[in-house]
Amino acid sequence: MKRLHLHVSVPDLEPSIRFYATLFGAPPSVVKADYAKWMLDDPRVNFAISTRDRAPGLDHVGIQVETSGELAELAGRLKAAGAETFDEAATTCCYARSDKSWVSDPAGLRWETFFTFGEATSYGEDKARLDAAQRPAGACCGAGSKPAAQSATGDCC
Repeated sequence: MKRLHLHVSVPDLEPSIRFYATLFGAPPSVVKADYAKWMLDDPRVNFAISTRDRAPGLDHVGIQVETSGELAELAGRLKAAGAETFDEAATTCCYARSDKSWVSDPAGLRWETFFTFGEATSYGEDKARLDAAQRPAGACCGAGSKPAAQSATGDCC
């Protein structure tokens, strides 16, 4: 079963953790110095917050899948719809190892489809971001990024 993903950039993690823990009636399942995540079943959502040098507010949305086959199917749908995608294999992002496919919708909202297959000890490589001129449009945060096509997506989750 797929899970909706929402990632919100926040200016201060601690009050945001208190707010969302109260809203969801549950503590986060992952807490790091710059990141927190709730894996909720009701509603079925992967909700993450971080303080990662982005403007406060909705950073991106996505769909988390349970298998690499589901990821390939969703990436195929995006391509069939005419969207240019930025694909990454075995990338490290949000303290997890994942394969991803990024795209921007017609309004410019960034969408991430991803299959997570392990944990990581670091947020990802965006901490030492390349400046925008050195990085392909849509580059995310991971080592092992392999773009299949470039899109207008921004930084990592």
